[in-house]
Amino acid sequence: MPNVFDRFSLKDKVAVVTGGVGILGGLYCRRLAEAGAAVVVADLDSEKCAGLAADITADGHEAEGFSVDLSNEASVKAWARAILDKYGRVDVLVNNAATKSPDFFAPLGSFTLEDWNKVMAVNVTGIFLTVREFGPSMAERGKGSIINVSSVYGVVAPDQRIYEGSWYEELGGAINTPLIYSTTKGAVIAMTKYLASYWGANGVRTNTLTPGGVSSGQNSMFSEKYGARVPMGRMARADEMTGALLFLASDASSYVNGQNIIVDGGLTAW
Repeated sequence: MPNVFDRFSLKDKVAVVTGGVGILGGLYCRRLAEAGAAVVVADLDSEKCAGLAADITADGHEAEGFSVDLSNEASVKAWARAILDKYGRVDVLVNNAATKSPDFFAPLGSFTLEDWNKVMAVNVTGIFLTVREFGPSMAERGKGSIINVSSVYGVVAPDQRIYEGSWYEELGGAINTPLIYSTTKGAVIAMTKYLASYWGANGVRTNTLTPGGVSSGQNSMFSEKYGARVPMGRMARADEMTGALLFLASDASSYVNGQNIIVDGGLTAW
């Protein structure tokens, strides 16, 4: 048996991270690379993908940017083919990408079908497209780890009271959690269970990583109200999600399949 700590190593593995230049996605890329993986930074903005990959490479690790529009089937197919042509395989697929529509925070009564479809196209259909393109080759090789990133609001409903007086300047002001977000994140968990049973016998494990609220620029009112809902009394720090990610990506979780690992400070415990 190998040393237990060696099982967390991602040496000689290829890891693809969608939404790779976001607050969490960027950390996922960095930590996977630090654990030894060759990381594909995937996002819509090619310059940002290349920039993050260059930073990771400058730190002595292996990374390359491959931009993709997850809402476009042709883009996903060409992107996946380019990755497989370069690396020959994908060992870890992190479906982290999520999008916001132009009127993402509109009230439910005026939320448009156009906005709904735009978010659905990335948050749900984008995962379908990535697993369709990479999953069969994983199954053929007899191993692989797919990690779908959900949200605590795919598990429980948001407490609408925490949004009274809440503000997030970077996102344009007042915020809330719209129905489309909870819907798509709940769908991610259901997709995980299906894929876990579909490819499990082929050695491909599929699990969900579900972050709780992560501090990323919300005003103090929001942070205080959210923290009051959490047994640990605070929002998460972004890097507190990466330990669970590395566990699911590595051989340390070799018999973990179809699970939802919730990292929420205990919010869903009560």
